[in-house]
Formats: sequence, C-alpha cells, structure tokens
Amino acid sequence: MPPKKSNHIVLKIILILLMAVFIAGTVYTVKLCLDLPGLEVESRPTEEIRLPTGNRESEPEETTAPPETTLPEPEHVVATASIATQGDLLMHGGVIRSGAQTDGSYDFESVFRYVKEYVSSYDFALANLETTFGGDSKPYQGWPLFNVPDAFGDSIVDAGYDMLLTSNNHCYDTLMDGFKRTIEVSREKGLMVLGSRLTEEEPRYAVVDLGGIKVGMVSYTYTTSMSGGKPSLNGNSPVENPALINYFNYTNLDAFYTEMTDILEMMEADGAEATMLFIHWGTEYEIVENNYQDTIAQKMCDLGVDVIVGGHPHVVQPVDLLTSATDPEHKTVCIYSLGNAVSNQRISEMRLKTGHTEDGVLFAVTFEKYSDGTVYLASAEVLPTWVNLSSVNGKLEYNILPLEDARRDEWKEAFNLTDSLYQNCVDSYTRTMDIVGPGMERVQSWLAQQKQQRDDDYLAQVRG
Repeated sequence: MPPKKSNHIVLKIILILLMAVFIAGTVYTVKLCLDLPGLEVESRPTEEIRLPTGNRESEPEETTAPPETTLPEPEHVVATASIATQGDLLMHGGVIRSGAQTDGSYDFESVFRYVKEYVSSYDFALANLETTFGGDSKPYQGWPLFNVPDAFGDSIVDAGYDMLLTSNNHCYDTLMDGFKRTIEVSREKGLMVLGSRLTEEEPRYAVVDLGGIKVGMVSYTYTTSMSGGKPSLNGNSPVENPALINYFNYTNLDAFYTEMTDILEMMEADGAEATMLFIHWGTEYEIVENNYQDTIAQKMCDLGVDVIVGGHPHVVQPVDLLTSATDPEHKTVCIYSLGNAVSNQRISEMRLKTGHTEDGVLFAVTFEKYSDGTVYLASAEVLPTWVNLSSVNGKLEYNILPLEDARRDEWKEAFNLTDSLYQNCVDSYTRTMDIVGPGMERVQSWLAQQKQQRDDDYLAQVRG
C-alpha cells in the first residue's frame, strides 16, 4: 500500500529544517572569519583579533625596547699649544752692517728669510734678544755694548716671533734709558717682552692663553756681581732699578728659589696650566752644562716647572729629562743652551775652532689639553740651525738656515749653497745632534709612553 501523503509532508519539513540549520551554521562560520556586513554576531569578551587584509594598513606590533647602554666618552684632546724658542740674536757689528741699505735705512729680512717658514708655523714663538734698541743717539754696534736699529724689530715681527727674552747680560748695555726703550720699542712693534718691565707694578711673568691652554712663562738672567744690593750686567754700572729685571746671583741661589716659588704660585693663581722657565746661565763656549746649571735645573724641577730653556753659552748644550725629588711623578724637560740663532762668531773669528758658535737650535714643545681639563706636555722637538755668511750681489748676508733632516736633499738648491757650504751644513747638523740627540731620544720616548698610557687608561675606564 502506498505511503500516506501526510507522511511525505512531515519528511519534507524535517529536511527543510535541517538544511536551514546547516545554512545558518555556515553563514555564522563565514561571519566569524570574514566579518561580513549585514550579519550580526554576538560580541566576544576576549581581545579582538585583527587579521591583515589587502586593503587595510598593518599596524606595527608594540614591543618593549631593551634598556640603552651609554658608554662614557673617552677623554680626548680638545686643545693644543705649540711654542718654539730660538737662541741668541747676537747682533755683532757685521750683522748690523749687513742690514744697512743704500738710502740709510736698515732691513734685516735676510737674517730670517729661510727660518721664517718654521717660526711662523708655531702657535707662539720667541727668541733671546742679545742686544738693545737704544736709539740712534748711541752708536749702532755689537760687542761689547750692543745696540741695534729699531728696524731689526720689524724683521723679527715679520719672521713670526711673538715675544723677546729681554733679561740677559747685554740688556743693560745702553743703561737704563736703553733698557726701557728696548721694552717700549718692542711693544710698539707688537712684541711681548719677558724678563724685564717698565714699572714695578707690572708682573715679572706672563701667562699666555694659546687656544685655550694657559702657559705661564718667566725669564731670568745671571748677574756677574752685586754692588750695594744692585746687580751689574756685562761689567756695566749697577742696574739703576733692580726691581725692573729678573736676575739671580750664583752666590745666593736660595733667594732665587724663594722668588721662583712665589712666581709659580702667582702664575697658577692667574690660571697657568703649564710652566716654562727661560734662563740665561752657564759658561760661554762650553758644550756641556756646568754644576750650577745642573743644580738650578733640578731645583726648578722640584718646584714643578715643566720646561726649562737655557741660553748664554753661545753653543748648543745637551737636553735632559729630570725627575722631581719631591714628586717622582713629575718630570721636567730641559735644554741647557740653544746656542746662537745669528751672530758673527765665525770659526775664523773665534779661538774656538770647532764651529759650535755657528750652530743653534729651534726648540719646540707642544702642550695638549684633554676633555677633563688636564694639560700635559705632549711632545718636544729640535730643529738644528746654522748661520751662513755669504755674498749676494756684492753684499754680505747672514742667514739662519733651518737644517731639517727630512729635507736634506733640498738644502743645496733651497739655500743656494756651494758644495763647501752644503758640507758646512752637514757638519753643523752632525755637531748639534751629537749634543742634543741622546737627550731628545729619552725625552721623546718618555713623552710617547706617557701619551700611550693616558690613552690606554681612558679606554680602560670606558670598558669598565
């Protein structure tokens, strides 16, 4: 018997309901995945999950950055100051006459023509003025009472010097008038003077600011004798006002040491971060320093002076590295004599036939300031020089020749030398380096070691 119609209807309804449930479930699933518009689903209490789509910009994930580790900056050099010192400008009559012009004026450009390049390359340069600017009311002459035309000062400035040492045994050769006039003329031409002063109110020293490094400088000369408490220089009458010149007496060094102690304290109070002493001392024509020089140099080292530059012997003397007896960490670089920068002390004119009186050095030191404010002596160097006397267009010239060994191949052409004059340069260089070379090697080695140690220490601090 065929099924009843009502049963077919019930079956169809059940199938339709099952299909509706299936379709609803499928739509719900698609809605969850694609979030189709128009279909509402119950919100979920959990964190929303956003899936990237082709038309929606991705949002960067939020991440926690690791803490930054900032290393301290290593100490480093922030300023440098290079200072060069030339030896005696010993203006004998022949040197003075070489500057005379046909119109009655004077020009000493030839003296510095070849060394100018070097002098002007330093931050600060000075030389020992072994003469006076006493004026034309007195004769222009050399030994024994030196007096030079004012034009010599112009050539000194043009060559690049900044300061003159005016405390030496010839600074009173034209007596008090010439002594003071030398200071006045030098200052008018833009040159500083060190070792003498116009009034007692002026300081006995100078603190020079060179690119942010303050260097204290002081200059002294020995005295030959004392009379009534006044020094006598070069056999002249006693200095009228001794307070205007820095001098010391070998027979009373304690007074000198006391005065230097006070000066060093005053320079420090004025901001000096390094100190230099320029001193006129020693025995003429001796290529080795004497006991007085050794004694004084050691005491200056003990007092804390950084650099000592000597003159007066008219020959080059050794370089030494001294260690303080009171502070073993402190050392002093000392050159006992720079020799002559220019003079007429030719071999032919001297009882000393070795040629040493024709030799000199340009001695230079460089100070460095680090970012922690500390100042150190960083380097020292010597440039040997030789005084050439030659005839140019029938006129004699005295030239300070810089004997830079690295440019030896250029000497002959650059200085217009004959074969014999070139050989004189070679001989002069050898004489000078035999004297200063061993000491310079010790000084330069120590300075290099100290600089390397500073750099290593700073790196060690950074690395912890």
